[in-house]
Amino acid sequence: MLRTTVMGAGAMALPFTTWSAAYGAPAQNAPGPYGALRAADANGIQLPAGFTSRVIARSGRAVPGTSYVWHQAPDGGAVFANGTGWTYVSNSEVPAASGGGASKIDFNADGTVRAAGRILGGTSTNCAGGRTPWNTWLSCEEIDLGRVWETYPLTGAAAQVRPAMGRFKHEAAAADDGRRVIYLTEDQPDGRFYRFLPYRWGDLSAGALQVLVAGSGTSGSFTWQAVPDPDGSPTPTRRQVAGAKVFNGGEGCHYANGTVWFTTKGDNRVWQLDVVNQRFELAYDDNLVNPGPAPLTGVDNITGGPGGELFVAEDGGTMEICVITPDDKVYAFLRVTGQSASELTGPAFTPAGDRLYFSSQRGTSGSSSGGITYCVTGPFRR
Repeated sequence: MLRTTVMGAGAMALPFTTWSAAYGAPAQNAPGPYGALRAADANGIQLPAGFTSRVIARSGRAVPGTSYVWHQAPDGGAVFANGTGWTYVSNSEVPAASGGGASKIDFNADGTVRAAGRILGGTSTNCAGGRTPWNTWLSCEEIDLGRVWETYPLTGAAAQVRPAMGRFKHEAAAADDGRRVIYLTEDQPDGRFYRFLPYRWGDLSAGALQVLVAGSGTSGSFTWQAVPDPDGSPTPTRRQVAGAKVFNGGEGCHYANGTVWFTTKGDNRVWQLDVVNQRFELAYDDNLVNPGPAPLTGVDNITGGPGGELFVAEDGGTMEICVITPDDKVYAFLRVTGQSASELTGPAFTPAGDRLYFSSQRGTSGSSSGGITYCVTGPFRR
């Protein structure tokens, strides 16, 4: 039993009560504390009582209140406090020729839009990523020999490529401020799980890339071993270290208080790594839910909630964002209707923990040009 909570120093400092419960994986189906989902609202979203949704932006259209045209296929996202409100950043999971990269929307303290703009361009298939403690956004390319780009949504500085973090089919990143490392997932059926150790914390231009080494089971101990050639050519990084543990389609990644959670879409699992004691186990497996049916399938992007829970977005499934609680329960928090050809992406909370941003990557059209970005407001648990 790993005693921890989901929000921590490595994430935004949200006002919440620390839960003393433990994640005794894997989580099981149970009613949620927010109650049943209501009928779909005007935006086609089913929410618990007390919550409301609104559309923030649509692909191919100007963000309301600005002249900036929102990008296609919105994917991974994060929120940054900006001094007078907050900024939501979002990747674009399309090739460079179609406008891949990342954008941002700046909000005032009352939640109204102040500005929007591009923070990264000329890159390809930017899927997920992660925020750093120094307020940059790591935008990850999900292509063979893909790269990590460090962007600067608050300062407007030019984005910088970070090849030392490895060239592979990147998905998500999560910063561990205590150990001064960045954890990285790889979206391949035989993907691996990595960590990057910068030579100087706050500077990702140079450092050591390591891969997790462990047995083939679903729990046990692990170690880290250096990847000899982070450039990944001619031998892919995932095939350079004997004994590196295989993970089936690494997706979202989240760190807090000595624990890393990440999802693997190929087998619908959420993994939990105790990086203090170097132990791993399952936090969720849709094949181990009893009684069924499993409420969470197509696991993808993941973030920590203000009450210590994990919020996991579905790629497919029933188009839900589900919650895994510290006492090992899993339930649907919201469901998007009429968009079965899409996926939910980029969940992220505001600093106060009262707003959740996320996107439907292909919206009602089922096309990358039909993406919709939403905000849900309400009494989130703290």
